[in-house]
Amino acid sequence: MEVAQLVTVLIILLLVATGVALLSRWLRMPYVAGLVLAGLAITQLLPQRIGLDASLVLNLFLPILLFEAAINTDISRLRNTVKPIALLAGPGVVIAAGIIALVLKFGLGLTWIPALLVGVILANTDTVSVIAVFKEVPVPSRLSTIVEGETLFNDILTLVLFNLVLNVNTTGSFSVLGGLQQLFVAIAGSILVGLGLGYLSTGSTGLLARLDDPLSSILLTVAVALGTFQIGQVLGVSGGVAVVVAGLIFGTIGLASHVSASNKLTLLSFWECASFAVNSFIFLLIGIEIDLITLWQTLPAVLLAVFACQVARIISVYGLLALVRWFDRPVPWRWQHVLFFGNIKGSLSMALALSLPSALAERSQLITLVFGTVLLSLIGQGLSLPWLVKSLHLSPLSTSRQQTEQLQAQLMTAKAAQDELDNLLRSGVLPKAVYEEMRSAYQVRVAGAEKALREIYNRRPNELDATVGNLTKFDAIRRRLLLAEKGALNDAIRKQILSEEIARSRLQKLDEQLLSLEDD
Repeated sequence: MEVAQLVTVLIILLLVATGVALLSRWLRMPYVAGLVLAGLAITQLLPQRIGLDASLVLNLFLPILLFEAAINTDISRLRNTVKPIALLAGPGVVIAAGIIALVLKFGLGLTWIPALLVGVILANTDTVSVIAVFKEVPVPSRLSTIVEGETLFNDILTLVLFNLVLNVNTTGSFSVLGGLQQLFVAIAGSILVGLGLGYLSTGSTGLLARLDDPLSSILLTVAVALGTFQIGQVLGVSGGVAVVVAGLIFGTIGLASHVSASNKLTLLSFWECASFAVNSFIFLLIGIEIDLITLWQTLPAVLLAVFACQVARIISVYGLLALVRWFDRPVPWRWQHVLFFGNIKGSLSMALALSLPSALAERSQLITLVFGTVLLSLIGQGLSLPWLVKSLHLSPLSTSRQQTEQLQAQLMTAKAAQDELDNLLRSGVLPKAVYEEMRSAYQVRVAGAEKALREIYNRRPNELDATVGNLTKFDAIRRRLLLAEKGALNDAIRKQILSEEIARSRLQKLDEQLLSLEDD
């Protein structure tokens, strides 16, 4: 495509995305579903037919989406929900891929390799639509963390399993021991690459610590995101896993220790914008890529694939999460309904379908199958998901909770401003007199919020709302404190400060207290 035509196409896509954003807000429909429908409608307006390029999505779009998700992930929240996330993103993906492959193998007469490839591709979930709904409809933070964590880590396992099946297709042989060895090497190697590049960029002597310019910091994060993916691919490990690990290191260590508040805001705003733009282009191009005539001709096969995905999701969600109650806080049934219905396919499934080797005999049939499933998933489940989340009333805001969160917001913002003032004083930007005057103004806000919060803390339970999700018990805060106690005890065991017998009994008591807390 010539440069002039490319610019014309970009202008059309940007205008369409802007119009969809406005229209979706007015109609109260999911933005990504609107983009797909718009893509179907504007195909004839483009000067030349375009579509998704697998190389572009895998090497540019995917690292951006993974890195943005990783730097915004709170490790402490992940640690609190690691068990249900591990079940859904680990055994859940394997079980779902196997069920889908079995249904397509015997339902469509596919051979094993194509059936397994489609099974792995469609076992992946894309929760852009789900998270967008969560921003409009309040849900418990633990549910939101499970959804975000599952998406982050099932992308990792999907990429690894996809490459494993392709390797079997190339070599023509497979052994369980060899497959497990390849899986371990791919994941362990990717983690080491991500850790190395993450710490190299964010450590106390790393590049980020030497930069005080937000624009230079943005360039560094872009280089880390794209470079980590490429280095992982060159070394023969999963670039996606390496990007996630590097992003987690960046978000946990880099942004917390070596970036000022203003620079952190600039960095996170940039990555939010980058992720939004990439998702907008991907979902528009999904609609443009799909040929409705071909889809209609293959509709029975697509409906069978959709059916297989739903059956697989039912088993992986309701079956696996039924086990959680034996070793962690149970996941409520209403949350499981959201996890099941949020089984929406997206950009990674499309990219993996397009990256299928051209030598694969059923390649065109498989691509159509995946594209059709993604389309029905985005439109069907994407449009009805907001109604489902609202009807379940997952997290109604009581009066006391609203009051508490408003005071917490006042306290957090005032303290953040005071921290920034301290940095400005130390760096010599502010004179002492101006610093003290501005800091005292914020201190008034801090004192007022602390006094009001203390009064709420001291109220007796029967004086407060008994609504589900009420913050009067402050379970979220207590849970963080208990997790901090567990971390201190585990460190003491490793350093042989405490005997294991004493520490283990205390750890068991802490686990019992954690399990007794209500879901936040």
